[in-house]
Amino acid sequence: MFETLTEKLDGALRKLRGQHRISEENTAEALNEVRTVLLDADVNLGVVTSFIETVRQKAAGREVVASVTPGQLIIKIIYDELVALMGSERSDITIAADIPSVIMVAGLQGSGKTTFSGKLANMLKAKGRQPLLVAADVYRPAAIDQLQSLGEQIGVPVFTLPGATAREIAKRAIPYAKENARDTVIIDTAGRLAIDEAMMQEVEDIKAFVKPHETLFVVDAMIGQDAVNTAKAFHDRLQYDGVVLTKLDGDTRGGAALSIRSVVGKPVKFVGTGEKMDALEPFHPDRMASRILGMGDIVSLVEKAQQTFDQKEAAKLQEKLVTSQFTLQDFYEQLQQVKKMGSMSQVLSMIPGASKLGNLNDVDEKELKYVEAIILSMTKEERANPSVINGSRRKRIAKGSGTTIQEVNKLLTQFAEMQKMMRNFTKGKSFARMMGQRLGR
Repeated sequence: MFETLTEKLDGALRKLRGQHRISEENTAEALNEVRTVLLDADVNLGVVTSFIETVRQKAAGREVVASVTPGQLIIKIIYDELVALMGSERSDITIAADIPSVIMVAGLQGSGKTTFSGKLANMLKAKGRQPLLVAADVYRPAAIDQLQSLGEQIGVPVFTLPGATAREIAKRAIPYAKENARDTVIIDTAGRLAIDEAMMQEVEDIKAFVKPHETLFVVDAMIGQDAVNTAKAFHDRLQYDGVVLTKLDGDTRGGAALSIRSVVGKPVKFVGTGEKMDALEPFHPDRMASRILGMGDIVSLVEKAQQTFDQKEAAKLQEKLVTSQFTLQDFYEQLQQVKKMGSMSQVLSMIPGASKLGNLNDVDEKELKYVEAIILSMTKEERANPSVINGSRRKRIAKGSGTTIQEVNKLLTQFAEMQKMMRNFTKGKSFARMMGQRLGR
């Protein structure tokens, strides 16, 4: 996410990295470029103006200590202001002490409300809650069927009342939840346009009756500044508690994420990062700022790994890495684990500096299938000890995997380099230095 914004910001700040001191001239030049980058990313003009002025004031007169370059100092100031711009700290949803806790989901048509409702139910279920999904979208064809399909997929019941109005469905869902020991009710309302008075009145009526403990507005992050304008129009009528940005895994410019808190005054609480039911992340302003500046997001990466990896298997893997016994079979098994964490581009975006290796959106995950096919075409002996793979074996592996001998050679060479890096790492070599050598720097 935000690969283009990250690349352009890096370019705007590159000139400062070679400077020995901060001056009005070099700061002004860099910040003018940052301003252009943010406007290109569709960030609100007022937000950009205020942001740049704040950074300029904080940079003025700052002394640069010997261990910090001017570029590092400006980046630190920009990072702090990005965090503040997006809300400073994580804002969680309200879970009431009373049962059931009611969450109402609203938004535009096509913004991803129904899918988000399913993802949220899945997330809460994983935390020990007993959610109930409520199909209150009675207008969109197949909306109820979609929610029922999602509910079946994640093992969460869906409340429906065929032929009833959205108001009646929401009204009847609350006592149903109490009777069936469901402690959280998630109401998926119909998509609407802000200018549609009748539809807006309906969602207001639902909110007035069920008195939700949390009202969330779902918006498509890919529509940029329009997302912010829509969010403001909805808030004027609905007074919601938080925003959900969907489709953040697309080629999002960043304007919505950077503007919405400042313009609307409500926090972003979740971001959708894919179609799968587990592709939902709590919004952490500090982590998002780190990703935008190309500094990665190791904390989120570790959290994903903890949710995905078997702890015993992780311990075995660590032992193999330390003793340099990591094999192609181990590599294949870890590849399967990483795939469970999300798309490869998402995983790479969390690694510091990965954005400098190229456009992460260009990662061709189809190529991984060929890698898997090559490994699976090997014998156990060959996976454990690739040095036994001679010419005839390579020919057999290529034929069995539907690839070429050149592709088999490429994988074997890359794996040999990986093993070398791992051996160096266990000997205490600097990881940064190794990466510099690996990339030819």
